[in-house]
Amino acid sequence: MKRALLSWLPALALAGCVAGPNYHVPDHAMVRAPAANAPFHSGAEPAFAQADLPPHWWRLYDDPRLDAYVGEALAANTDLRAADANLRRAGDVVRQVQAGRTVQTSVGAAAFAARVGGYTLTVPLDLPYSGILNATVEYPLDLAGGIKRGIEAASDQAEAAQAARDRVRVAVAAAVTRAYADTCSANVTLAATRHVLDVQDRTLNSMSRLFKGGRSTAFDVTRARAARDQSAARLPEIIAVRQASLYQIAALMGRAPSDYPRELEACATPPMLRQPLPIGDGAALLKRRPDIRAAERQLAAATAGIGVETAALYPNVTLTGSAGLANTIGSFLTGPSFGGYAGPLISWAFPNRKAIHARIAGAGAAADAASAQFDGTVIEALRQTETSLSSYAREIDHDRALESASSDADRAAAQADRLFRYGRTSVLEVLTAQSNLATAEATLAQSKATLIDRQVDVFLALGGGWEN
Repeated sequence: MKRALLSWLPALALAGCVAGPNYHVPDHAMVRAPAANAPFHSGAEPAFAQADLPPHWWRLYDDPRLDAYVGEALAANTDLRAADANLRRAGDVVRQVQAGRTVQTSVGAAAFAARVGGYTLTVPLDLPYSGILNATVEYPLDLAGGIKRGIEAASDQAEAAQAARDRVRVAVAAAVTRAYADTCSANVTLAATRHVLDVQDRTLNSMSRLFKGGRSTAFDVTRARAARDQSAARLPEIIAVRQASLYQIAALMGRAPSDYPRELEACATPPMLRQPLPIGDGAALLKRRPDIRAAERQLAAATAGIGVETAALYPNVTLTGSAGLANTIGSFLTGPSFGGYAGPLISWAFPNRKAIHARIAGAGAAADAASAQFDGTVIEALRQTETSLSSYAREIDHDRALESASSDADRAAAQADRLFRYGRTSVLEVLTAQSNLATAEATLAQSKATLIDRQVDVFLALGGGWEN
């Protein structure tokens, strides 16, 4: 064992060995696949532009009020504050690990009383009092690079925490934009429902007058009132949805729910994009998405962990020195009271190599798991993006069809009302036309809200908004 120890030390010292594999993104990683870096399959639609996504994508809506809400949320959101704290803690861990490769010092002192040849429970004044004062200095050589790999692992974890914080920032910006749009869309739905109510009120009044004049029946009046009441019953639900969105915005901005922005209650126009969505390509997505960056950094940290465990196979050498005073109190500063030593301190867990190899194998398995997680994160990011792009493009088509249907239903309701007034159609056809109008108006309003929701899905999938 002594011979083996002496043979290892020169090799380590001369080679400057760093145990374990040096990290690089695996050649077989999904992030390197040509298909993953290509333009998006669903990105050829007219709704999209191949330009790069801007850092603050919500400004594409050109809505100063939305910009202000997002800015406040990014400054005060509680989840983001927690993520910032986690990032600071990760930085503290890095500094703590880095301190392991610096000079370590310690100072100790002790004073005690003793009696040669026996002991006593009391301390009489005639006992000789003694004292010790000692200072020690240590410097780890880290010949195997275990500390260096530990610093690498901690730094990689800190960068993963940074990416996690960026991911929260993306989610907060998207949530504020979505809640803002939901509030305005609820008001649009409210206005559409009230428009239908106005039409149905006019019909109900006409039915009532006709009934009084003997030209209609009580059944006709009842059916008209039932249709009107059914539309009116939707109003409380829509108002509740709007209020929930207002509370959501307040919470995202770090406010009490009751402290929601009152000016938003009257928002009648949801944020609208006036240009195609800039989406970039797969290569830009893979560099930008925080979850991909976090998964890659976790893989790097796991790879460094192999080196931390591998370093335990080699001797641990520390340069150490100690100096101190030890004597009775009366002779504390005399020459013989001083002593010390200096030299290398060598430790080696040679008998426990099986346990070390088991830990190395475990670290390797953890790196394999991190590699699989990295690939899975890339695949999921691409899936989310392709799905959101396709869903948004199809919702545009859906919305255009619903606009035509709503216009047709509005004309049909007006025509049925005129025909009824001239006695050329029945009240049932009028009520049916108005029911179709109510359905078309509500469906179109919902489609407008869904369209904005799909836009936010696209921006969220693209993973922007964390950049300073």
